[in-house]
Amino acid sequence: WTGMYCVDMTVRAAKDYGYGITLISDGCATKDLEWNGIKFSASTIQNVYMASLEGVKFSVSMGKNLL
Repeated sequence: WTGMYCVDMTVRAAKDYGYGITLISDGCATKDLEWNGIKFSASTIQNVYMASLEGVKFSVSMGKNLL
C-alpha cells in the first residue's frame, strides 16, 4: 500500500506545481490488502488507484503504449 500512496501523493503534488503528468501504470506496483475481513488482490488495488488518478486529469497509460 505504501507504494501506491507514494505514487498518489507524488503525482498530485506534481500536478499542483503545474507539471504535465503521464503515469505509467505498469511502472508501479502494490500488494494484496485486507480490510474488515475482505481480501483485495493487488490487481484490484492497482486498478482502483489508476482509475482514481486518471479521474483527476492525469494521463495514465501502460508502458507499452508509450513506446
